[in-house]
Amino acid sequence: MSTTRRSSAPRRTARSRTRGSSRIGTSPPRRTAGSIPGVGEASRQTARGAVTIEEVAAVAGVSRSTVSRVVNGSTAVSAAALAAVQRAVAELDYVPNRAARSLASRQTLAIGLVVPEDTERFFGDPFFAAIVSGINERLLRSDYVLNLFIASDDPGRKMTNYMRGGNVDGAIIVSHHTSDTFVDRIAATMPVVYGGRPLRHREGEHYVDVDNVGGGRDATAYLIARGHRRIATITGPSTMPAGVDRLQGYRAALAAAGLDEGPIAEGGFTSEGGAAAMRSILAAGPTPDAVFAGSDLMARGALEVLTGRGLRVPDDVAVIGFDDSPVATSVTPPLTTMRQPSFEQGQTMAGVLLDVLGGRTPPRATVLPTQLVVRASA
Repeated sequence: MSTTRRSSAPRRTARSRTRGSSRIGTSPPRRTAGSIPGVGEASRQTARGAVTIEEVAAVAGVSRSTVSRVVNGSTAVSAAALAAVQRAVAELDYVPNRAARSLASRQTLAIGLVVPEDTERFFGDPFFAAIVSGINERLLRSDYVLNLFIASDDPGRKMTNYMRGGNVDGAIIVSHHTSDTFVDRIAATMPVVYGGRPLRHREGEHYVDVDNVGGGRDATAYLIARGHRRIATITGPSTMPAGVDRLQGYRAALAAAGLDEGPIAEGGFTSEGGAAAMRSILAAGPTPDAVFAGSDLMARGALEVLTGRGLRVPDDVAVIGFDDSPVATSVTPPLTTMRQPSFEQGQTMAGVLLDVLGGRTPPRATVLPTQLVVRASA
């Protein structure tokens, strides 16, 4: 970075030299009264240093406090002033000083996304990609940035201490288990929004979930309506709300139809787990005529085992999943599944947390609907 120093030497009006270059003239460019700098001049301003809020105010013809209100999202300005400030911000390429704003408000303007899973599961499950995309899309319309924390455990409390040390204003926690005690330590010190109903829900906590009970019930009821009677299920972990609730929906549909439960095996929400669960179900015999898998990844594992055993899907065994992730259309046959709005869930979680941080009072519980998507597997 170069700096310019003032000296008492006489000013040169014709030509001044710098090492390796020459600068012609010293007079500033002429500007007619009332003119507004264009993009070129904005570039020259940013070249000599960051554009200040005072420069924006001067170009917009408003006070510094008016500019501050606009960039901080206040609506207490006139339409004309708002338009003038927005034009000046665009022309000068002004970027608000986040550090100064954070110091003044005692906020970090950062939100932590905590995923208590190992990195292999996080990057291998399309559910998480949709959740993160939804959260990020909502935060792009705010002043906040997203910090991502992936950890199946925090034995040294490194992540917990970082988050509790004033580095984030709040947290979104997804894919939590009852054994995740470090999540409880985080939730005790800052506003938290859970993705999914917490199994140990505390007063005052917020969560955004999908209708897992209804989705499990509708998936099973669809199989019953298609004439299936020996319906097995591959569940998620019993330590996770989604695993518990989808199993509850499966049982409710069978009970309503007067049918006995079929074989139940846990698949861990992974393709490998789904395959292992399907092998276990087949080994227990007799072969079911339908399988409700609590995720598309588990359904994919089940499909691989069934076709490997020479069983036709859906003629011999119908299979239905849960998610409507890209996995559903990448398998053969394409997967009938329950769509859960993961992107919308991410958006909603971020919106709820922003409301809490902004002093508003969003609903404690938000439950989004699921939808049956019929393809060729059932």
